[in-house]
Amino acid sequence: MPSLKADIYRRFGRSDGHLALKGALLDPAFRVVVTLRLCQSAQQLPTPWRWLLAVPAKFLYRLTSQLAGVEIPWRTTIGPGLALTHGRGIVVNAGAHIGSNVTLFHGVTIGQRDYVDNEGQRRTACPVIEDEVWLGPHAIVVGGITVGKGSRIAGGAYVFENIPPYSVVLGNPGKIVRSNCTPDVDNRYVPIPSGEQDQHVRSQRHAPAVNATSAPIQRRQAQGPR
Repeated sequence: MPSLKADIYRRFGRSDGHLALKGALLDPAFRVVVTLRLCQSAQQLPTPWRWLLAVPAKFLYRLTSQLAGVEIPWRTTIGPGLALTHGRGIVVNAGAHIGSNVTLFHGVTIGQRDYVDNEGQRRTACPVIEDEVWLGPHAIVVGGITVGKGSRIAGGAYVFENIPPYSVVLGNPGKIVRSNCTPDVDNRYVPIPSGEQDQHVRSQRHAPAVNATSAPIQRRQAQGPR
């Protein structure tokens, strides 16, 4: 599960298999992330296995979500590297789209907004949260809007309009107080293509050992004659 691998990296700074079990046992919010990914993976299996594994996975996810006080439908589109900080009180609408390396603090709401169009029809729209967005405690984002990549939404902000990338938003209603900000992403996960990753592993495996005495000699040789 590539997405779960990224989630583990966001939580621990490395992606070891035993860390998923450790996090699931000790961290209620991370347990929600793990079981959510299990549901999504089970749904992609061939038909016999899907029916066999999806039902217990969904039951487990519902249980862990209730215990953690988190409401994120497992069908929600969520990119790799999701980080739930504290977690309790998070509510996400199933129609929302969440990018990669997104951070959600406790009390965050990402919800729909209903409106009546010019023809008198009731419409529903949900937000798009792009990559590397940081949503602070009790921030609220609603409607068919886009929160641009790398933006930071301060705690308690209420956002119902589009936010350009790399913006800092503060207040109710939310106002942009800074542009061109640096994204706040702890343990950013950057996927490595499989071919490049295999090449990197082979190069590390066959690379000659370098000790403290040989390193200066190698640097002088690389510089060439003077």
